This record gives sequence, C-alpha cells and structure tokens, in this order.
Amino acid sequence: MKISTKGRYALRMLLDLAEHEDEGYVSLKDVAERQGISKNYLEQIITLLKNTDMLKTTRGSQGGYKLAKLPEQYTVGDILRITEGNLAPVACLVDDVNMCQRNLFCMTLDVWRGLGKVIENYLDGITLQDILDKYHNRDVGDQYYI
Repeated sequence: MKISTKGRYALRMLLDLAEHEDEGYVSLKDVAERQGISKNYLEQIITLLKNTDMLKTTRGSQGGYKLAKLPEQYTVGDILRITEGNLAPVACLVDDVNMCQRNLFCMTLDVWRGLGKVIENYLDGITLQDILDKYHNRDVGDQYYI
C-alpha cells in the first residue's frame, strides 16, 4: 500500500482545520498558504470530502471550511479510506469477496490479510487529536538526527 499525495494532503488539510478550529470557518486559501499546497489541489480533495460527514462549509466573504466533528472523532484510517479508496496492502484484498482464482490455495493470503489488519488497526487507532497532541507536546531539545 502506498499513500498518494491526495491522502497525505487531505490529512494535512484536516489537521490544519483542527488546529485552527477556534477561528471558525477557514478559507481554503489560508490552508493552502500554511501548508504549502496549491489551492486547486485542495479543491480536488474538498470534492472527495464534501459528500462525507467530515466538513462543514459556508459561502461568502467569511466562508470556508471547518471540521464537522471533534478532532478526536477523525481517524487517519477513515481519512485515507475516503481519499485512497481502501487500505488493502495487495490487490486481492481490495474487494470484500476475494475474486482471485488462487484464493483457495494461496499460501500467502493469510500473510496479506494479517498485514491488512495491522495497517487498519494502526491507522484506525490514530486520531487528528492524537497527532496534534503529539506534535504540540514534542520535546525538540531531546531529539537528534543522523
């Protein structure tokens, strides 16, 4: 599984909205400037998120976007499922019913199913609030780089 730019940028955009939720509706232009992402690209992501329960929108001079729920109610897994379509590590696990002709005698299928569960559990266990908390509570002085 490889996360596309769309998935990564959607996560960054939603984190930006979470971080600025006390400002009310936030313009896409402001998010684009803070995140260094083109406004046009963010508009494509908004199109994906618009028909979900993730965002509230308003038009006009004070218009923009804000989270529809609390940051702790958004998981990275949910966001990536919307933008990526699925979290399957291999093609044969994309659909609920495995249509691969080898599925009845595939020795590696359980490996891929296990990996898929680990990925889903990990990404479903991280919320926007978790990311914000970890970022704001990091101790920069104790970090080192090689």
